[in-house]
Amino acid sequence: MTGDVIRRSTLADLAALVALEAGFPDEDRFDRRTWRRLLSGQSATLVHESGGVIDASAVLLFRQGSDIARLYSIAVAPAARGHGLGARLLAACEEHARSRGAKLIRLEVRSTNSSAHRLYEAAGYRVIAALESYYPDGEAAHRMEKVLIASSDGAP
Repeated sequence: MTGDVIRRSTLADLAALVALEAGFPDEDRFDRRTWRRLLSGQSATLVHESGGVIDASAVLLFRQGSDIARLYSIAVAPAARGHGLGARLLAACEEHARSRGAKLIRLEVRSTNSSAHRLYEAAGYRVIAALESYYPDGEAAHRMEKVLIASSDGAP
């Protein structure tokens, strides 16, 4: 896509982030209060903006004293899907996590979300755990992980 950018989001993007997820199922979207907390806490929200419109976002969580980043969410507007935005956002998240000193990045994904599994596996993530009844609707999840910075002793 031309004329597009991936950047760090700010509180000024709050309405656009809420609008991005408006058509998603209730259990898969954040409300305004959650977005406000995510935009001002120990997290980073990256957005893809094209022509002044935010059409994709990704949320990374960081815990003080931990070298593991958590990819909490990737959302792409239905009209923007199929252009590789998920992969671009994922790569940007990994770079941001590295810049904050994260050695690993982890995420949870619905066990039935085959397109997300393909995205993560193509980027080098591996399943490290199966989590039964993880989501509020009872669906299972897979915890996936990727090494961002190898340890100095050569071990991953």
